[in-house]
Amino acid sequence: MILAVDVDYRENQEAHVAGVLFGSWQDSHPKEVITTTLKNVAEYQSGAFYKRELPCILALLEKVEVELDCIVVDGYVFLGEQKKGLGAYLYEALDRKIPIIGVAKSPFRGIAKESFIYRGESKKPLYISSVGIELDRAKEAIASMDGKFRIPRLLKEVDRLCRA
Repeated sequence: MILAVDVDYRENQEAHVAGVLFGSWQDSHPKEVITTTLKNVAEYQSGAFYKRELPCILALLEKVEVELDCIVVDGYVFLGEQKKGLGAYLYEALDRKIPIIGVAKSPFRGIAKESFIYRGESKKPLYISSVGIELDRAKEAIASMDGKFRIPRLLKEVDRLCRA
């Protein structure tokens, strides 16, 4: 199974975390939806976003009862060639056993053009990064996801669910 996960931060240091499980990159609907709410999440730290987001994702993973083949995060796996992003920290937290694909909507300074994919008729790319899976395979997977717009249908759904 594949898990796409996203986090929305609320007032009073609260976070709502959502995940959608699906079996194939081309699925149009989740097989299962998982959500959780956390209190007392860390404050945002510039340059250390993972310190806030990683505990939220790990809390959601405690509710996952199936074996995962891949996890898709909203953000970057690596921030440039040398700096780890959220996805890299998640990969390490999971003992490097589950491939991680990062899908970012905004560019990060220095992101390589090899990371860009264009979906639908959008002139604006998505920025793909990965660990545990080759970048070309990660890009193909995200490009093949259901939906005719820039953001794949299931990634839009997980974003909607975390904001609910």
